Amino acid sequence: MPQPSQPTFDVAVVGGGIIGLAVAWRAQQRGLRTVLLERDAQIAQGATHAAAGMLAPVSEANTAERELLALGLESAARYPQFVAELAESSALDPGFLRCGTLVVARDRDEAEALDRERAVRAQLGLDVERLLPSEARRREPGLAPTLRLALDVPDDHAVDPRALALALAAALRAAGGDLRTGAAVQRIDTSAGDSRVSGVTLAGGERIAAEHVVVAAGAWTQQLAGLPGDACVPVRPVKGQILRLRDPAGPGLFTRVLRMDPGYLVPRGDGRYVLGATMEERGYDTDVTAGGVFELLRDASELVPGISELILEELEAGLRPGTPDNAPALGPGALAGLHWAAGHHRNGILLAPVTADLLLASLLGDPLGELAAPFTPTRFGAQAKKGKEVAA
Repeated sequence: MPQPSQPTFDVAVVGGGIIGLAVAWRAQQRGLRTVLLERDAQIAQGATHAAAGMLAPVSEANTAERELLALGLESAARYPQFVAELAESSALDPGFLRCGTLVVARDRDEAEALDRERAVRAQLGLDVERLLPSEARRREPGLAPTLRLALDVPDDHAVDPRALALALAAALRAAGGDLRTGAAVQRIDTSAGDSRVSGVTLAGGERIAAEHVVVAAGAWTQQLAGLPGDACVPVRPVKGQILRLRDPAGPGLFTRVLRMDPGYLVPRGDGRYVLGATMEERGYDTDVTAGGVFELLRDASELVPGISELILEELEAGLRPGTPDNAPALGPGALAGLHWAAGHHRNGILLAPVTADLLLASLLGDPLGELAAPFTPTRFGAQAKKGKEVAA
């Protein structure tokens, strides 16, 4: 009996986190027949599910990494239009919150470091205001009286990654895209003497033909088979423990994102708050530890004493996808038809709009421009082959 013909897609996106969803939505919008393949039973259960959702290119930037700062600023500038279009397309609230950010110092050493950071940001023309403790506490009365200094960053905002993911999935389906959960990609298929991709094979053996394959598999990128080592991007998991809290009295404890050394507090605007996050090189370990939780709560309560009165709703550990230089791989890879949207490390939520636009250009064969030049997937060379051998 003849087998039914396999559907052929223009684009197969591997990974249903925030990056894969954004890329798939943009591709389908442009008329490319797109299938998104997510390994879990539900979308966005990896780094996206654990993420706090800070949109903080200014307050979080390492100013020595000028290219990544420029990419983050460009993506942040695109966010308002991105979420407005997404809300209209999905009929859902993407969870965007214009709240601004306070970067705070709790002692003299931190205050001196904060002053140095302010000076560098001022030289770059970034909007940052220095606040004395009294003014910082006037704007955020929940801050501790021991606060030494603060920087107000008015253009660093936040988004709820879980709401954003649901909206992207709805928009992808509304545009006619095929979204499949429980579809773990085992290997990327190649043809023409292994010089170009031809689709993917799922763990159950099903083959999905596609002219282009976008790898957006997050921390699980290294587990994909089928590519020669030097065609891969080395991505490792970086563990982050995070807490979700709720104030039964409703919103108001603080209204801005609060950044401290080494963590952050993010309001959702409805009495929910996110506290994070540790940074641990522990492979694929996702255990929540007493020590990690203690350190997060200790540091946060020194900054906002009222945190200790909140209800603890959720403990979680997620895996950020990190490359050797902790910057993303964006655009065409070493094989024809292969495209990368991987290795966003701490910046996946922030960089979703610009990544989706750059990957659409890559799929259409358009130039990506100077903004993407530092993030070419082929920059790792021998590191990629070595990483693939270690993973195997």
